[in-house]
Amino acid sequence: MEQQYILKNEKSFEPKHIFECGQCFRWHLEGNGSYTGVFGNNVMNVYKQGSDVIFTGICEGDIEEIVTKYFDLDYDYEKLKEKLSKIDMHLKSSIEYGNGIRILNQDLWEVIISFIISANNNIPRIKGTIEKISRAYGKKIEWNGKEYYAFPTLEELAEANTEDLRKLGVGFRDVRIYHTIRIIQKKETYLDELKKEKDMDKLMDKLLRFSGVGPKVAACIMLFGLGKKEIFPIDVWVERVMNELYSVTTKKEIEKLAKQKYGLLAGVAQQYLFYYRREQ
Repeated sequence: MEQQYILKNEKSFEPKHIFECGQCFRWHLEGNGSYTGVFGNNVMNVYKQGSDVIFTGICEGDIEEIVTKYFDLDYDYEKLKEKLSKIDMHLKSSIEYGNGIRILNQDLWEVIISFIISANNNIPRIKGTIEKISRAYGKKIEWNGKEYYAFPTLEELAEANTEDLRKLGVGFRDVRIYHTIRIIQKKETYLDELKKEKDMDKLMDKLLRFSGVGPKVAACIMLFGLGKKEIFPIDVWVERVMNELYSVTTKKEIEKLAKQKYGLLAGVAQQYLFYYRREQ
């Protein structure tokens, strides 16, 4: 059954900034400027009208609760932006440009597979591949006369062999995804252990055990799948912007500077910097 929730007078929420800052791959722009996406077993359209955000869709549960959790609505982004803007003019400009960014609370399993697919890939291709995987193995959801597909569960995707995965467009990542599935299958509590791990170094080590997960992908999983706002993923765009703004060149120097400058909000700062640099 369709539900709707309206978030009134929200400054720190801009659909374009949220869905196009590189953190998610299942949201698509509609002709009216809204975005429609699938997360969990929910299909939702998000539309900003003035300062109000309108969420409409079919959900597994109460739409207000689901939206509040997924879009991190209990977190005060106005206060966060105020704090980060004081660090320097470079970050202040990035925040002004992407002021509607929020870090989504995404499903860990989906984030792991999505970011393995993202390695050495571009966003349109990543989106297309994830859509094919979901159509082939995920649960079908019908809404407004259209068919949508949930991202497959571990059990559903485990039915695919490497050849099946390659046919869906994952390329050389077929073996990596296959082996990662097997690692998680062997230990049912693995994902729960990742969620409970507080030590960042141990968490990184555990993620690096997955095939196809290097430091950058692991950092993305920590930020987007585990809500670790202090982690600072470094890709080519972030390297460029940090080099241009602060004349740091190596990943070690960038990590050190990010920790010193942004502290526990380094991951959010990274999103503002990444979005600003890539859009420019």
